[in-house]
Amino acid sequence: MLKSRNLVQPEDFSIKEIDEILDLAQQIMANPSKYSEVCKGKLLATLFYEPSTRTRLSFESAMKRLGGNVVGFSEPGSSSASKGESLADTIRIVSGYVDIIAMRHPIAGSASEAIKYTEVPFINAGDGGNQHPTQTLTDLLTIKTLTGRLDNHVIGLCGDLKYGRTVHSLVKAMNRYNDSKFVFIAPEQLRMPGYVKQYLKDHVYYETASLDDAIPSLDLLYMTRIQKERFADLEEYELLKDCYRLDADKMSKAPENMLVMHPLPRVNEISTEVDNDKRAVYFQQAKFGMYVRMALIMKLLGVDVEE
Repeated sequence: MLKSRNLVQPEDFSIKEIDEILDLAQQIMANPSKYSEVCKGKLLATLFYEPSTRTRLSFESAMKRLGGNVVGFSEPGSSSASKGESLADTIRIVSGYVDIIAMRHPIAGSASEAIKYTEVPFINAGDGGNQHPTQTLTDLLTIKTLTGRLDNHVIGLCGDLKYGRTVHSLVKAMNRYNDSKFVFIAPEQLRMPGYVKQYLKDHVYYETASLDDAIPSLDLLYMTRIQKERFADLEEYELLKDCYRLDADKMSKAPENMLVMHPLPRVNEISTEVDNDKRAVYFQQAKFGMYVRMALIMKLLGVDVEE
């Protein structure tokens, strides 16, 4: 059992601990009613300083499916942040009210700052372009459940690799498993940052701007949207926003068992015609996110199911 502590980045947990969370998530998926009261009397705070659909609602659904309750806000205008309250003061106050906190914030490094002031377990639900560890747990659960393993994959990551916190966290996580190979598919302006690639000293990776060239060799294709909100220069965004589009023609060049993943929301980087392809698993992936967050909440709160 994990001790009560914080999740700021995937490396905060050992491989053994991550495997425990994934195994528990699979057990919850197999028998959800068994876990429906394990967090009765517990309270989760969801502090979302920027918009979210899947992450916020999956956290709230996860806690309620475990029998707990949720308080919080979905945008900073409805909190005392609009009056100038500091992040430190908000965390100090909220941690006195609840048993566990999940926070999303637009500023990179805000999660590391928040944990200095919390008295309860803290979960980073995304901090700017930095990290998104619960999405990574979702991705790992998707890969493990649908392929049966987390090692020996050729993983293509396509789109916004510069600002995409989901791909940064996923690369760092998959780097810990044997024989992972990475293909970074992005235009020059959005290439994977050097500080992420430095983690890959013992793993093979190569970079290309061509999805067509890369797709025949992939086991997993992780698509991402070009994130308008991360661009200071909107002219640059307009230039790059349509640089990749996965459609039926490109899927015809992909291996029969390649999985297509996406953290969502999508804009136009995946055609809706791909949705009916059996290899498109991004909607399953979103559902897996709720189950893995259920498992994470249980582990951080130290609750278990009585046999």
